[in-house]
Amino acid sequence: MNKIKIMSENLANKIAAGEVVERISNVVKELVENSLDAGAKNIKIELINSGTKMIKVIDDGSGMNNIDARNAFLRHATSKIYKEDDLFFINSLGFRGEALPSIASVSKVTLSTSQGDQGTTIKISGGKFEEEFVSDARCGTIIEVNDLFYNTPARLKYLKSEQTELANTTNYIEKLALSYNSVAFELINNHNTIIKTSGQNNLLKTIHEIYGLDISKNMLELKGSNNDFDIYGYISKPSILKSTRNYITTIVNGRVVKNLALNKIINDAYHTYKPDNKYPIIILLIETDPTLIDVNIHPTKQDIKFSKINSLEDLVFSSIKDTLYNSLLIPKIEVKTKDYNNEIKIKTSYPEIEKPNEEVNEVQESFNFKEENNKIIKELELYPCGLVFGTYIVAQNDNAMYLIDEHAAQERINYEKILKYLSQKEINTIALLIPINIELSPSDYLLFNENKHLLENMGFIIDEIGINTITIKTHPIWLISGYEIETINKIIELVINLPKDFDMLKFNDKLAATAACKASVKGNTNITFEEMESILSNLVKCDNPYNCPHGRPTIISFTKYELEKMFKRVIN
Repeated sequence: MNKIKIMSENLANKIAAGEVVERISNVVKELVENSLDAGAKNIKIELINSGTKMIKVIDDGSGMNNIDARNAFLRHATSKIYKEDDLFFINSLGFRGEALPSIASVSKVTLSTSQGDQGTTIKISGGKFEEEFVSDARCGTIIEVNDLFYNTPARLKYLKSEQTELANTTNYIEKLALSYNSVAFELINNHNTIIKTSGQNNLLKTIHEIYGLDISKNMLELKGSNNDFDIYGYISKPSILKSTRNYITTIVNGRVVKNLALNKIINDAYHTYKPDNKYPIIILLIETDPTLIDVNIHPTKQDIKFSKINSLEDLVFSSIKDTLYNSLLIPKIEVKTKDYNNEIKIKTSYPEIEKPNEEVNEVQESFNFKEENNKIIKELELYPCGLVFGTYIVAQNDNAMYLIDEHAAQERINYEKILKYLSQKEINTIALLIPINIELSPSDYLLFNENKHLLENMGFIIDEIGINTITIKTHPIWLISGYEIETINKIIELVINLPKDFDMLKFNDKLAATAACKASVKGNTNITFEEMESILSNLVKCDNPYNCPHGRPTIISFTKYELEKMFKRVIN
């Protein structure tokens, strides 16, 4: 008996669905990209239960006649390419002819379409045609997908929570709306509008509609070109940074792509402008000859290969660097090359970059810093003498001289104070006379809602006051006065980007370290003697007065003997 047999068409489609349709966002992606390829200017996506029950995409594109409507569900049937050479000139988002039959094989699909005359409606269940009839003549297409993975329960159980699936879908539609800012998008879940863009062919306006005013007003326009590529878009000022690369959106010939080499170049272009663990918001549109790229390397078509990647990397790197320099380094000062980095630090207000541990170790060794010299810090009374470089407190007692990093010391004090409050069962709060309003992007809002109980358990009272906007009415007492807004923003960012292996103790530790850093005096800040005394008296009360939460030393000492030896006052 022969062992090798030809698969049935339906079985082949189900296998293909495993590559093309892994998540609800994959289904939405394929359907919406078909609408864009059809020339739609208005696209509405309606979901029920985040798409687990229903996904409906309504467009005003060119539509199909009844023959094309039937053929669209045949495997490898496509209107995008006709011959082998077309693979080198792909200008459409879809071209494989796998998406619709794959989706139809694992769901119940209803397609209604028309080119402006007689319409056609087709119903398919589990890959099998069930019904076809004449429908209205509205120009465009409506496709409805119900009960995704109903006949493949093994795949169904691997879907994430509804909030996570919805956040992934929302994130993709955000990026697609940025890519096609001349198209009006609307995303609705359970009759609630999540995204709505105007489609006015204005990228900055679309950025505003998705990310809000706080981000859109801090974006810098970017333009560049060479013989192979034209780039255009917006990049965020270094004062607006995120904890993940998810806000780097790269679009090549209208296609949203993820390319590691390109993301690395973008991140490298921000070197010295940001900490290594923070990432900018980027919307980068790249136009090039289709022959210079290969989109046919992955079933989802989200990765891409460039035949002249070095040329593109040079253009992106130099364009970002020039945009940042020309827009941010306003002071017109004659700067010597060797002093360049120092001038930039002084003249701009970029986030403070922590020194790596290697530098800390070098400082300790060069000053003969020894742990045992500081074991009795808690028992000491330190008296401030002054401030060096606006950063280091000089203190003394009868036995030694001390240098204290004002930021690191206050950071340790605030860190331990916040951790102590977080460990207490009793929650003390402060009601705000003027609530704090925070606007989030649609995808961030969904992720925040899924985990906002973490903040509520700490004593925050949070209400919704508008689309993707929350208001903080009450906050716990441990928020440092004067730093409430920026601290709350950082806490919300932590909540949005929770790791998969969530641990409450680790979360509290990171929250305390983040809040402490934001609320601590920054380097190069002159403080009064009273403030110095407060830092010193509180530092010696800490459980660990020797290091800040990030591991940097807070204090180093020079004994009287060591100083006298340096100045040759003693010989031995």
